Amino acid sequence: MPIGTAVHERTFALAETLNFREWSGYYAVSAYETHHEHEYNAIRNAAALIDVSPLFKYLVTGRDAAKLVDRVITRDVGKLAVGQVYYTPWCDEHGKVVDDGTVTRLSEDTFRWTAADPSLRWLTQNATGLDVALEDVSEQIAALALQGPTSARVLEAVADADIRNLKYFRMTHGSIATVPVDISRTGYTGDLGYEIWIPADRAVEVWDALMRGGRPFDIRPTGMLALDVARVEAGLLLIDIDFNSSKKALIEDQTYTPFEMGLGRLVQLDTAPFVGRGPLVAEHRRGHRKQIVGLEIDWIAVEALYEARGMPPQISSSASRVAVPVYKGGRQVGRATTTTWSPVLKKLIALATISAPYFAEGTSLEFEVTVEAVRHRVPAKIVKTPFFNPKRKTAPVQT
Repeated sequence: MPIGTAVHERTFALAETLNFREWSGYYAVSAYETHHEHEYNAIRNAAALIDVSPLFKYLVTGRDAAKLVDRVITRDVGKLAVGQVYYTPWCDEHGKVVDDGTVTRLSEDTFRWTAADPSLRWLTQNATGLDVALEDVSEQIAALALQGPTSARVLEAVADADIRNLKYFRMTHGSIATVPVDISRTGYTGDLGYEIWIPADRAVEVWDALMRGGRPFDIRPTGMLALDVARVEAGLLLIDIDFNSSKKALIEDQTYTPFEMGLGRLVQLDTAPFVGRGPLVAEHRRGHRKQIVGLEIDWIAVEALYEARGMPPQISSSASRVAVPVYKGGRQVGRATTTTWSPVLKKLIALATISAPYFAEGTSLEFEVTVEAVRHRVPAKIVKTPFFNPKRKTAPVQT
């Protein structure tokens, strides 16, 4: 039975349709209204407030804290400054991804680590011989994502913090309604946005301050359905859907390396050894067997299939997590894992795992579409992700 997050009394009261889902043992709102259109529009046109408290959060402290982080993640901790955030995968001894998440350097010897899946056991196993303390603070720290073009203006209005000078993937300390908070310029929407880290017992105070102060900037509580569409537009992957943890995979083909996830830029092989480095060096030399890519699907061809049956085109406004076969020359070469209509791009897009040698950008493929229980194939093309990448996401804040 799921339990409520630190702001459940607020999200429950606002969720008109009681449309919840389970996320890591917590209730998470799928959509506050009957349709998530207004919530999606808040992400792309105003400010969206999203409860992301169910994330797993760990505090890594001690003399060897940096050594542990360096041992586990694929990136160079020596280049991670205090107040900076890394997005990173971490791998098992075979170079297969265990999970991905963020690591924030709070001080020289203190890091906050977030993950989608429980990772405390894995971190503990790799801390052997190191002078380091690991603490699961998932229940002590609530997290709210404030995302969208007016999100900085909301924070300028309600937070006692330096928002104007906060750079992309950096963190600052401050307060909201006298509650001490950390604010990072991060998020899962691919837009201008922030994540606010709050003592759980005072999270409602911060929620209320944001909702109250955000009214002039069209703030809106936003659920998982709208977030799912936005994260696909941003080309961001979801564990158990777009890739699998090596700890859960039943067969070898279900595992992924960072290169296969399209995260090769986050694998720094010329640094100190990390778990899985040897196999990744070998893979880097020989090439990888598959890759997660972006697909743009020919909407005109989809419309034609429905028109041939005398029907208007039917496409869900929610992102579909049903695996869909993808073909090349009549042979299946992969599968789309998340497919969605992008309201901002007016395109049908998907994240897909495609086998070598067919995953190069610009490659023409075929995407399976089922109309009235009959399977068809329409043209699709591999495109660069993120599909949607507004300049405001990383640009200096204008308030």
